This record gives sequence, C-alpha cells and structure tokens, in this order.
Amino acid sequence: MVSRVRTVAFQGIEAVPVDVQVMVAPGKVNMHIVGLPDKAVAESRERVQAALHASGLSMPSKKVTVNLAPADLPKEGSHYDLPIALGLMAALGAIPGDALADYVVLGELSLDGTITAVSGALPAAIGANADGKGLICPAASGPEAAWAGAEIDILAPRSLIAIANHFRGTQVLTRPVASVHAPARDLPDLADIKGQETAKRALEVAAAGGHNLLMVGPPGSGKSMLAQRLPSILPPLSPRELLEVSMIASIAGELSGGKLTDRRPFRAPHHSASMAAMVGGGLRVRPGEVSLAHNGVLFLDEFPEFSPQVLDSLRQPIEAGECMIARANHRVTYPARIQLIAAMNPCRCGMAGEPGYRCARGPRCQTDYQARISGPLLDRIDLRIEVPAVSASDLIRPARAESSEAVAARVAMARAIQQQRFARLGPQAPTTNAHCATATIEEIAAPDAHGLALLRDASEKLGFSARAYHRVLKVARTLADLDASETVGRIHLAEAISYRIAGERLAQAA
Repeated sequence: MVSRVRTVAFQGIEAVPVDVQVMVAPGKVNMHIVGLPDKAVAESRERVQAALHASGLSMPSKKVTVNLAPADLPKEGSHYDLPIALGLMAALGAIPGDALADYVVLGELSLDGTITAVSGALPAAIGANADGKGLICPAASGPEAAWAGAEIDILAPRSLIAIANHFRGTQVLTRPVASVHAPARDLPDLADIKGQETAKRALEVAAAGGHNLLMVGPPGSGKSMLAQRLPSILPPLSPRELLEVSMIASIAGELSGGKLTDRRPFRAPHHSASMAAMVGGGLRVRPGEVSLAHNGVLFLDEFPEFSPQVLDSLRQPIEAGECMIARANHRVTYPARIQLIAAMNPCRCGMAGEPGYRCARGPRCQTDYQARISGPLLDRIDLRIEVPAVSASDLIRPARAESSEAVAARVAMARAIQQQRFARLGPQAPTTNAHCATATIEEIAAPDAHGLALLRDASEKLGFSARAYHRVLKVARTLADLDASETVGRIHLAEAISYRIAGERLAQAA
C-alpha cells in the first residue's frame, strides 16, 4: 500500500511542491528514505520511529520505503519529519488515508512525539493557499502561517497524538491566530545627538527617498549614533513589504514566536563577515545579511575594514535589488532591496583633516585607507557627507535637539508623495525615488532652465558618470518632495550635487 502526503522544498523564498510517498511491503524489516535527502532528512528515520513509539504506535514488521518526489530535487532540512510520519500512519491505518489529501505538511519531530517549530512556515502556507490546500504545521509556527490568509485551513498540532485525534474527531484543533509584535517604543531618538545638523539633514534626506549614505568622520563624531537612529524616522512597512520581509525571515528562522512586525529591518554585521554571510550561501544556501535587510537598512560600520571582495559583492544587489546565488546544480534568488548606510574614518589613524592634527604618515595614510573602497561601489552611494568632531559648545548646550517624531512626520509626508506619484506605474512600481527607473526619474525630476544649467556645469567639472547623473536627479527629486514642490529647482539640485562633492576625495583615492 502506498500513501501520499504533500510537503514542500524551499528554493529561495519559493515553496516547491514535494510528494512524500510511503510504501509498506513485505521484505526485510527496515526503513529507507530515497529522493536525494540530505543528512537531516536521512536522520528523520530515527526521529520518526521514536516519535511513533512514544505515541503508542509500533513500526510494522515489514519493509518501509519513503520516496521524496521529484527524485532529482535535493531535499534539505528537518521539516520532512512530520509528513513522513503522517504518511506512515496513514499507511498503517492510524489516520484516514484521504484525510491528508487537502493539506501541505511540514514539521520536525521530537523523540517524545511532540512537534517542534521549523523554518519556512509562512512561504509554505502561501504556496499551499495558492494551490487551494490547507497547511499542517507545528503549533509554534501556527501564528506565522496564519498570515497567509483568513481562508486557508491551518492545523497546528503540538504532537502526533493531537493530529491523530483531530482526524478521528475526538479532539478538534482550532485555527491559530496571526500574531504581531507590539510597536517598538524604545528606539533611539535623534534628540540625543547634539550638533551635527548637516549630518541630520542628510539622514532625513536618505530616509525620505531611500538613498544610500556614507558618513566620513573621526572617531567619536557620532556616525554610529546617527545610523542607529535612522529606524526611528523610517515609516513602517506596507502590507506587501511586510509579507516579503517576513517570508525571508521565516526561511532564515528569525521570526520569534511566529510574530510579525512592521518595523523595518536594521542589520549591522561585523566587518569580519564573510561573503556567504553577507550575500547568502553556505551548504543550504541561506539568505545573507543583504537579504535579511530587504526593505530596510544595512549598516556597515568601519566600512573600509570589510574585505574588498565582500564590499564589491554588494554592487549587484544594490543595483538590481536581489541576490542571485549560483551553484553548480541550482541557482537561488533572494530579494535584497536595501538602503545602505556606511560609516568610516578618513584614515587608519582616524584624524586626517582635523584641525591641529598631523598624521605621521602624511597624505598616504588617508589615500591608502580610502582606496580599500572601489570606485564603482562609491558611485552607487547617493549621499556622501563629512561628519566633523563635535565641539565642546555643542555638548554643553542645554536644549535638546529636534526629536525623531518631528523628522519622521516630514519623512512620512515625502514618502506619501512618492507613493502617489508611482501608483500609476502598477503594483510592481517602486515606492521611493532611490529605486526609480532612469527613464522615469528623467520625467519626474526634469529641472527648470537654471537648474539644468547648473547640472550641466557640475557634470562637466566633476565628471559625473551616467549613474551619478541620475542619482543626483533622484536626490534632487527627494529634496523637492520634502519641500512639497512639484518641480525640481536649482536649490534642490545644488544641495544634491553638494552631497556628491563631499566624496570626490574618496573617489580619487579609489
């Protein structure tokens, strides 16, 4: 007799259907799992046998063969335990054979028969809903799966006995309730930062348009403090963005208690991070920091201390908004539409350009240190500002600076203007100026005659690339949105160009 149970394999954030076929036939007493299983799947044989024994079921004195179809698709992870166990229970008559036909099943088994949480419940639920099926998942993953839709049938048992009793009608399982994290109330506030008004203005512009930002300054000038306060002025995730971010976090196993949050991701990896940790990869091709920061912020402190290969691997995700991880036998794509915020010292000793300081190595110290960042990567950074050391007069000033709440209101207004402008382009249109197509930005950010003359002169003198030219237009459009202006004027272009001039020394060094 052969019983069938539907489960999934994950390729990126997509759930690929997998058919678990269980056959009990005469032969040598053993249990074989075929269909390109990895080590975790192969070891499920022992977990399934122990869980069935703990639930009061004994393995048949026959040969048990489990086939994971399609056989040429690699199967990875521990979520195949539950579908294998339920398939075996259906083959033994412990549960009705047709009861599982309308469900996609995933879950890991403990030796005592309880079902523990697994990664990927949300993408699996979305895939099951698209196929018109329900979902059986661990109780701990139920609140996460419930976000797939109110119409999908979800069963979230705590043990094998609970699911068996449900299908017998002796213990009906209730549908799990979608769970959400309470809004964060303890975010760092911009009012804590004294001085640095220019840097705060650049941070507001970056938040309003989703632009990349590079801050250069001596140690202790407040670069990290500024970056850590960016989440406090960013708007919450939209429903579509929330779903995308949560699917990636689900695959990575980073949804705490199955609860979703509308707070934008803020990832700050250490500068010793490898390329696989940054863009994704590894044995099971997990998402990296770039994908985990999707629709949020990737903060790279001590920017030049990262490996040059790791930094250059960010060029394609910044431009395309996705990470394509290619392997010999397959290719996985993860979304990676990020806002890059970077901070660095001007030189290795950290004090180049400060009044009253003279580096013992001279200009070469600054040149060699800044040359660790390639020119093509710098060209993708819209805003480049210098953050000078804070003066004593700023520190002893008693009055508090402008709060994050006031800045966030202006950012939300500018974002609303952008969303209304891009709504006519369709559901896949960008939501911020930073991710706008070049043809569109030339249309919506066409400067007036005085601004066009300024932009032409600046492009010729500074040698703007085509990318730099369009990024200046994007920043100018954001500045106009902050002023609630329909047209991009000379004053907006002048400020946008000033943010490119501040990084010319970096570009020359690179």
